[in-house]
Amino acid sequence: MQHGKYRFIVGFLVAPLALYAVFVIWPFIQAIYYSFTDWTGLSPDFKMVGFANYKRMFEDDVFWKALQHSALFVVLLPLVTLGLALFFAFMINVGGRHRKGAAVSGVRGSGFYKIAYFFPQVLSIAIVAILFRFAYSPNDGAINGALNAVGLDSLAQDWLGDPNVALWSIMAVLVWSTVGFFVVLFSAGMASIPKDFYEAALLDGAGRATTFFKITMPLLWDTIQSGWIYMGILALGAEAFASVQIMSVGPGGPDYSTTVLPLYVWQSAFRDANAAYATTIGVALLVLTLLFAAVVMRLGRRERLEF
Repeated sequence: MQHGKYRFIVGFLVAPLALYAVFVIWPFIQAIYYSFTDWTGLSPDFKMVGFANYKRMFEDDVFWKALQHSALFVVLLPLVTLGLALFFAFMINVGGRHRKGAAVSGVRGSGFYKIAYFFPQVLSIAIVAILFRFAYSPNDGAINGALNAVGLDSLAQDWLGDPNVALWSIMAVLVWSTVGFFVVLFSAGMASIPKDFYEAALLDGAGRATTFFKITMPLLWDTIQSGWIYMGILALGAEAFASVQIMSVGPGGPDYSTTVLPLYVWQSAFRDANAAYATTIGVALLVLTLLFAAVVMRLGRRERLEF
C-alpha cells in the first residue's frame, strides 16, 4: 500500500515539476550562463568573458543609483501600503462605533469603501500610470489645478520633472494602485477572527489601538508576512518597471533619479543591445529579491497562533 501511495503521489508531481523546471528554473540557469558572455541579444554568436560583466556592473554608477531606488521601493512601498491597508481593513471590519445589536462592527458604509479601495485593481498598472502622468502634468494637470484652486499655489510643481520629487511621485501612484488589494485581503482575514475576542477585549476596557495590536495583528501575522513578500516582489518587478517606464522622463530620469533595476535591465537589453550585461543586472535583481524574502521570513518568524 505504501509503495502504491508513493507512486500515486509521484505521478501527480512529475508533470508540474517538469513544467516548473523548464519554464522557471531553466531560464534562471540560462541567465546566469549568459551573464558570463558578451552576447548582444541580436546575434547567436557570443564568447565567454568571465566576470567582466560583473566587474563593469560594480563600477557602473547608474547601476548603483538603480539599486538604491529599488531598495527604497522594496522597503518603503510594503511598509506604507500594508500599513494603510491594515488601518483601512480594521476600520471597515471592527473599527466602527458600537451600534444597537452589534458590539463589534465596521464603520458606516464599509461595503462601499471596500469597492472604492479595490477599484484601482480593476485597472492595469499601464492605464493607471498613463492617467497619473496626465494628472502630474505641471501646466494642465489635475493635481496642480486642484492645488491652485484651493490657494496652495506654492505646493504646485513639476512632479515628474523635478529629480527631488519624481521618484516619490511614482511611489505614491504604486501605493494608490495596490492598497485596495490588501484591504480586501486583510478584510477577509479579519472576518475569520471570532467576534468574541473583540467583545471580550471591549468588556475589559480595551480601545481600538489595543485591540488592533493585541488581537488583530497577531492573528493576521501570517497573512501580513505573505503580503509583505508579495508587495516586495511587485516593487522589484513588473509594477515598478511599468510605472517608471510610462511615467518618468527619459524614461528613468531626470538625471537617472527614477531609474530602477527592472528598467535598467530593459534598457541594457533593448536600448543598448547588450543582453549579457542585462542578464548580469538581472542576476543581481534575483539575488536582491531572494535576500528580501529571506530577511522578511527570518525577521517575521514567530509562534503560530491558532483560533
